[in-house]
Amino acid sequence: MAVARPTGSASGALCWQLLLTLAILTFACDACKTVTLHVPSKLDAVKYIGRVNLKECFKSANLIHSSDPDFQILEDGSVYTTNAILLSSAKRSFTVLLSNTDTQEEKKILVLLEQQTKVLRKRRSQEKVLIRAKRRWAPIPCSVSENSLGPFPLFLQQIQSDTAQNYTIYYSISGPGVDKEPLNLFYVERDTGNLFCTRPVDREKYPSFELVAFATTKDGYTPEFPLPLLIRIEDENDNFPIFTETTYIFNVSENCRVGTTVGQVCATDKDEPDTLHTRLMYSIIEQLPASRTLFFMQPATGVITTTSSQLDREVTDKYQLKIKVQDMDGQYFGLQTTATCIINIGDVNDNLPTFNRLSYETSVEENIIDVEILRVAVTDKDLINTANWRANYTILKGNENGNFKIVTDPKTNEGVLYVVKPLNYEEKQEMTLQISVVNEAPNFASSRSTMSMATVTVNVQNQDEGPECRPAVQIVRIKENAPGSTKGIGYKAHDPETNSSSGIRYKKLSDPEGWVSVDENSGSITILRSLDREARTIRNGIYNITILASDKGKRTCTGTLGIILEDVNDNGPFIPQKTVIICKTVMSSAEIVAVDPDEPIHGPPFDFSLEGVSDSEVLRMWRLTKINDTAARLSYLNDLQFGEYTVPVRVADRLGQSLVTQLKVILCDCVTQSDCDIRSSVIPRRLILGKWAILAIVLGIALLFCVLFTLVCGATGAAKKPKVFPDDLAQQNLIVSNTEAPGDDKVYSTNGFTTYTMGGSTQGICSTLGSGVKNGGQETIEMVKGGQTVEPCQEAGHHHTLGLCKGGGQHTLDSCRGGQVEADNCRYAYSDWYTYTQPRLGEKVQLCNQDNSHTHAQDYVRTYNYEGKGSAAGSVGCCSERQEEDGLEFLDHLEPKFRTLAEACMKR
Repeated sequence: MAVARPTGSASGALCWQLLLTLAILTFACDACKTVTLHVPSKLDAVKYIGRVNLKECFKSANLIHSSDPDFQILEDGSVYTTNAILLSSAKRSFTVLLSNTDTQEEKKILVLLEQQTKVLRKRRSQEKVLIRAKRRWAPIPCSVSENSLGPFPLFLQQIQSDTAQNYTIYYSISGPGVDKEPLNLFYVERDTGNLFCTRPVDREKYPSFELVAFATTKDGYTPEFPLPLLIRIEDENDNFPIFTETTYIFNVSENCRVGTTVGQVCATDKDEPDTLHTRLMYSIIEQLPASRTLFFMQPATGVITTTSSQLDREVTDKYQLKIKVQDMDGQYFGLQTTATCIINIGDVNDNLPTFNRLSYETSVEENIIDVEILRVAVTDKDLINTANWRANYTILKGNENGNFKIVTDPKTNEGVLYVVKPLNYEEKQEMTLQISVVNEAPNFASSRSTMSMATVTVNVQNQDEGPECRPAVQIVRIKENAPGSTKGIGYKAHDPETNSSSGIRYKKLSDPEGWVSVDENSGSITILRSLDREARTIRNGIYNITILASDKGKRTCTGTLGIILEDVNDNGPFIPQKTVIICKTVMSSAEIVAVDPDEPIHGPPFDFSLEGVSDSEVLRMWRLTKINDTAARLSYLNDLQFGEYTVPVRVADRLGQSLVTQLKVILCDCVTQSDCDIRSSVIPRRLILGKWAILAIVLGIALLFCVLFTLVCGATGAAKKPKVFPDDLAQQNLIVSNTEAPGDDKVYSTNGFTTYTMGGSTQGICSTLGSGVKNGGQETIEMVKGGQTVEPCQEAGHHHTLGLCKGGGQHTLDSCRGGQVEADNCRYAYSDWYTYTQPRLGEKVQLCNQDNSHTHAQDYVRTYNYEGKGSAAGSVGCCSERQEEDGLEFLDHLEPKFRTLAEACMKR
């Protein structure tokens, strides 16, 4: 079975369509093939009707010729009409020739082409018969023109199965365009297998459809496998190319080279890629201002370049281009779109600033500074407020002394000339300056010959400025030992108008040492007292005083008179280091250095010697050895003792001027000089105490004895007091009674238990009573059990306490194996004791022998052993399970530290 065109059964469907046959002949390779296109009977001019594959042909040919002038084939194989055509016959054929030449041989080929066309037609009819005999169930690709005009339904092809010869076959299809979006675009006739399209298709939305064809019998049997069908949508040039932007803005510098890239435009086309429908061509339609052509656009890329190097921003700073993009490779029938391109011309520094005038003249008074004297203006055609426009001014000549400066006013771009150093009319009455101007940005013509220059004449105006102190510092020489009343040349000022010193008065402003006086009329100086070259106010041998000079108009000037003090050998050399430490264990000598305040001519070499040659003791103990011109070594001769010694040393300069220095030499038992303890190394001396020191010592000793006596007496009194409390009261219940007076010895009976004050036995249930006894104003506390005072005993490190008895039973007392039970008189304050203990002890006794079910507890009678420290878990037993809420919680938390409190109460 095969997919085939309809034959006799489809003759009705062909009444509305025509067959167009193209015979394509490639001359270079002698290949020939026939392509059949289905077109409407009426075709408009420049109408796309189909496409043929010429890729293989163009491997050996590059020229296309059509035998029918109503049709043309482009390089991509697209077939277009050149004129409006009305086809009258059912089939029309034309031949396309592909060749590499355009000579007379081509005409011969065309003749042969007609003959071959007839042969091809005959062979085609034979192939059709052969195809009918060998039909197979195989796919044949077909296509539908985009936006086809119909008529609809439009026949596409016929699908047939070979099994139709033996069975009644029903055909069906499924897939996109049938039962999927877009629905019902295609359908197939069930009986014939004819495939139809029902409406136009947009290729940009659906470039192709993949359908599946089925062949079944009446009873549902499928004799063939599902057949895939590919339907391609042939693209139609129905989309205009569109620029990515409506307005493009580019910048390019003026005076740029030819071929400089300005920018690139881009457009898109939704038609099928890699076809003439999307082969775009760019061009410039119009240029404003309409001068000579300055820009060129690459047709294929859209790149805009310059065609001239004469772009001048100062003439035209912006160009506007109208650009066009057209598909079909720019052919006249292609679709086109336009856009606007604005090209801004960037400024470069191609214009020099020039002075508006070549010469300027101004005037200024002498002796004034920081004043504006002139403004000069320039003209620059470059872009304002840019580095190409801003000016830099320079003074080329006439300002060798630095009297002027010129700066740029940033707002007006003018040059402003200032006086920064005073001018002197007496020296120069007129000054001529040569100034130049350049831009901040480098200029194409940057040599000095192309600079704009101008001349400025400055007239200096005279001014009565008073006396002049020039030079500002004047020098005079005087010997340092010059006697008083010695006169010398002083400071001299002059009047610049007359160039003389007459009429000028002088006054001393500063004289640190008060050594000189200044003559008011002449300015000469007189020495008041002897000068000292070694004074602290002398710097480099010069003594400075400040002089004020004034004229009759009270105008003044200030100068400095430097007095150079010529040195006289009036100082002997001396040793600055007055104390010398010699670590005797590691040193045997020490170096001493001398200095001389006089000039070097009166200084070293020095001569060192020990003063007091007649003193044989100094000579026996010490020795001086010269090291160099300014230093000597002092060493001890014998094994001297540690201590402090005084050694007189005389040092004389080269002229014999000498001075004795008393050196304090310390012999120390040390390793380094910093380790020396002067106090331990000095020779012992007698210590004499004054009367106040002796009195202070005596009073201190007496105070110490008083303190010791007080401590001894206190310790003795404390030892004599009887010990009332036992050592450990932590296992007892301590209740402090605030009884202010002794109570009476009485017997009280409460709720079935009786307390005896002395020697009695206790009848009752679990009675433990305590009383407070006052002795001599001190309150003591005793623990009483059944009228007996119980002293706990200690054995083998254990304490034993008294256990509770069962109701009505006799108390069992553990006397700790031989412990004594002693009774003492106990007195109670009945009202306090009864009010406090009666309700609490009664409730405690009532609950002592019962549990929650009011039966006697199994463990409420116990003997507890105290091991030295209370348990953090509290007591164990039936009594401790009840929480006291009446203010006696402290009874359950007593610890051994309570012994300290008890002892304190006992001492009170």
